[in-house]
Amino acid sequence: MKRRLLVLTALSAVTALCLAGPGYAGEVTDGNIQTTTAEDGVLLSDDSSDFVLLSEAVPDAILEIRYYSTYNFVGERIDGYEEPLAFLTKEAAAALREVSDDLVERGYRLKIYDAYRPQEAVTHFMNWALDAEDIRMKEYFYPELEKEVLFPQGYIAEHSGHSRGSTVDLTLFDMTTEKEVDMGGTFDYFGELSHPDYTGITEEQYANRMLLREAMLSHGFRPLPEEWWHFTLDEEPYPDTYFTFPVNSDSVQGN
Repeated sequence: MKRRLLVLTALSAVTALCLAGPGYAGEVTDGNIQTTTAEDGVLLSDDSSDFVLLSEAVPDAILEIRYYSTYNFVGERIDGYEEPLAFLTKEAAAALREVSDDLVERGYRLKIYDAYRPQEAVTHFMNWALDAEDIRMKEYFYPELEKEVLFPQGYIAEHSGHSRGSTVDLTLFDMTTEKEVDMGGTFDYFGELSHPDYTGITEEQYANRMLLREAMLSHGFRPLPEEWWHFTLDEEPYPDTYFTFPVNSDSVQGN
């Protein structure tokens, strides 16, 4: 999850979802997508026509959609995740298929934790971050940090690159051992341990991180310095648009 984005006010996270309410400012076009402009200037769209189902575009990938489950840093299913599915823009999915094909030849499959994330889910994260009493998952995902620093330090932000549709969170699955590859840290752990270049892990764990990183970079994805699992298509088709449609099969039906 890309957290180190602009850290804006909590109130505009709500107005950003009100496409025809007080946050509405007009309509513009980003590529072929018609968008509305929220009060904070962010472009929003509910047009899913350029998105595909990842299980069809990358059939070798394994899905473990954490935000559909309760095993995530919030501890409950996240708003907007109505089915355990993963979507990406057609361009990002095609590039990820190339990554998958290369890694399958080397004995690995991709395991997907998250891909497209509706703005509704990001707002859920924001609301959770502002609730100081809810620390039920602290010991698993942010034991080194107090919850009140997650928002001001940028671990939780008002908008996520995932909502632009070309970002994916993933790891490797070893087809020989039939287990996830050991990356030396869990997905969505808030802290230095998650930095791809963190050296306080074993040589094998570090090599595993670099294997994933090199495979992704070689097919046009760029990494995030704070998260070993997070990659965005370098030439993402909608760099300025954040999408709002929910994660369910109806959203991409017929695409």
